[in-house]
Amino acid sequence: MTYKHLFSRSLSAKPDRLHFAAHSHHLWPDASFDGQTAAWEDAARMADLKWGHIMGPVWGEAQRHIARELSLPDPSTIAFSPNTHDFLVRIFSAIPKRPVRVLATDGEFHSFRRQMARWVEAGEAILSTVSADKLTATAEASDFDLIFASHVLFNSGAIITDLEGLAALAKPEGPWVVIDGYHGFMAIATDLSAIADRVFYVSGGYKYAMAGEGVCFLHAPPGFAPRPVITGWYAAFEDLALPPGAVGYAQDGGRFLGSTFDPSGLYRFNAVRRMLDAEGLTTPKVSAHVAELQKHFIDANALPDFRLLNPSGSGNHARFLAYKGPGAAALHAQLENRNVITDVRGDVLRIGFGLYQDAEDVDRLIEILRAR
Repeated sequence: MTYKHLFSRSLSAKPDRLHFAAHSHHLWPDASFDGQTAAWEDAARMADLKWGHIMGPVWGEAQRHIARELSLPDPSTIAFSPNTHDFLVRIFSAIPKRPVRVLATDGEFHSFRRQMARWVEAGEAILSTVSADKLTATAEASDFDLIFASHVLFNSGAIITDLEGLAALAKPEGPWVVIDGYHGFMAIATDLSAIADRVFYVSGGYKYAMAGEGVCFLHAPPGFAPRPVITGWYAAFEDLALPPGAVGYAQDGGRFLGSTFDPSGLYRFNAVRRMLDAEGLTTPKVSAHVAELQKHFIDANALPDFRLLNPSGSGNHARFLAYKGPGAAALHAQLENRNVITDVRGDVLRIGFGLYQDAEDVDRLIEILRAR
């Protein structure tokens, strides 16, 4: 089965390219172009009045799409921002004590690691890191203010399956549990209904949501972090009648909002979700397509000198295969010279799969690897 017709603009823009980095920069489907155009046309037509439309129907539609995808009971717990780092900073700012005792996996993304290292350097945080398989046990055995963990680890593709165990530790007074869902959202079926009242969840549109940059979101459980110290005027969007000097906050996820932003990502995200609905493409169905391509590649054994860190199994699987070997960086560069786009992290070559690929694309990749 091929879905290339949904990506005709991106594929025709560079027809000789093999793009196996959907986990890094997902090619944009045609629907996202329609969404981008709609954002421009609304701005031209409504001018200053566009914000009522954006913060109303556009915003609400995006919230509903996310709530349905994650089985969240209340779409109003969702806030949007240009990046997930904004939300990390605001959540951290809401913790009243210093230094903040933080527990995380040893495989978190660069932006988290850099920001946490700077907070540790400044005396704002004390950081403990453990392997993903020891996270829950470590959290249960010690006192922490913040527990931060990726649902799917960006470097290895390992999946943390005990979200319920982490959620059981969360309390409004602390610890707070933050799940980074960037490599899980719309990549593996995720049901947060049983833990939505206790965990924060952050993700965005850059990867498997196929919506590009600038459309990240946070699910904020009610009663947790009611007054972030780092805040913008949109966090009081419906509370502008307060007396001068009073700092009011929205009671829903809006308490984590910043200030004026580029809304085009919301338009793209909504357009892509409508496309998926029209095509009957749920996350499990897309994952099944990807799993077939991954199996085809694995069975070919085109990288015998590398070790596959995340072999396929019967359960959920990341949308990329992580191959570890000393020649990862050189092979990545060699492939790029052949117009094959992959991704490398240290000695790990990541090969990502998506809707815009079919078996013929995988065969071409296998042939190129065998000929190196």
